[in-house]
Amino acid sequence: MSTRTAALLGAALLLTACGGGGRIGDAGDAGDGKRMVLIPGVSAEPFYISMECAFREAAQARGYAVDVQAPAKFDSTLQTPIVSGVLANRPGAVLIAPTDDKAMAGPMRQLKDAGVKVVEVDTRLEDTSIAVSTVSSDNEQGGQLAARTMAKLVGDKPGSVLVLNTKAGTSTTDARAKGFEDEIGKYPNLRYVGQQYTDNEPDQAVSKLTATLAAHPDLVGVFATNLNTGEGASTGLRNAGRTGVVNLVGFDASPKQVEDLRAGAVQALIAQDPATIGRTGVEQAVAALEGGEVRREVETDLVALTRADMDANEEYFYKQGC
Repeated sequence: MSTRTAALLGAALLLTACGGGGRIGDAGDAGDGKRMVLIPGVSAEPFYISMECAFREAAQARGYAVDVQAPAKFDSTLQTPIVSGVLANRPGAVLIAPTDDKAMAGPMRQLKDAGVKVVEVDTRLEDTSIAVSTVSSDNEQGGQLAARTMAKLVGDKPGSVLVLNTKAGTSTTDARAKGFEDEIGKYPNLRYVGQQYTDNEPDQAVSKLTATLAAHPDLVGVFATNLNTGEGASTGLRNAGRTGVVNLVGFDASPKQVEDLRAGAVQALIAQDPATIGRTGVEQAVAALEGGEVRREVETDLVALTRADMDANEEYFYKQGC
């Protein structure tokens, strides 16, 4: 084999390996326009499982192949490589719950720049120029509903109330905390003592609540802004012997939270509708891909559940599997 022939063969092999010379995810890579990927905020969480079940059913009914890839923790450093891996195969659309409203902007913009239709589900970026649609609960309204529910539970009794939040920079839970803070000020018998961040870890919720009980023995209410903080808060109150004495209002309706509500360990839950979020996310993605009308903002319902009315609203209970 001559030197020239070897060089030409090497160049041909290199070109083949590189997919025709383009970078993975470039517009030159046709991708798979009939494939949708869901990237939830975290794996094995009933809220996102409920969303996933509806996503799979709705996308497959419209003739799309589906894939679901979730980080093990609600963490942008874990979600970013998932986005990069999905980008390599260029699906038609990606439904994603960004785990940080700033840090995920770069990876998600790469999806958009590659021609992938991006739909935000549950959480959102600060940058509104990347997603074609955002489907989410009205989380600030949810926080307001939590405050009104708390005030009704406490009645005229004076005391302090605490918010246990997850991670700063999570758009949904920050909005819930803001809505609660704005609304709780309307009740003069309730003194808001601020929020504590738990890093989305139940054991952190336990320790933060324990410290607050020591600092504020008049604590009469806790609002936990998501599933993990709610489960941790329930454990913390049980450990302190304050279950039912301190009113706990949680957010979301996982099987464990529903069990705690039925048993009296939680006094109320603000439940979202993750199945509708998943189905609606698919509808918006299909509209973007097939030339239909895309709604930039879609808000889904929330409901306050108490032990008295929970069974009448069981459609809001989250799933553990499809």
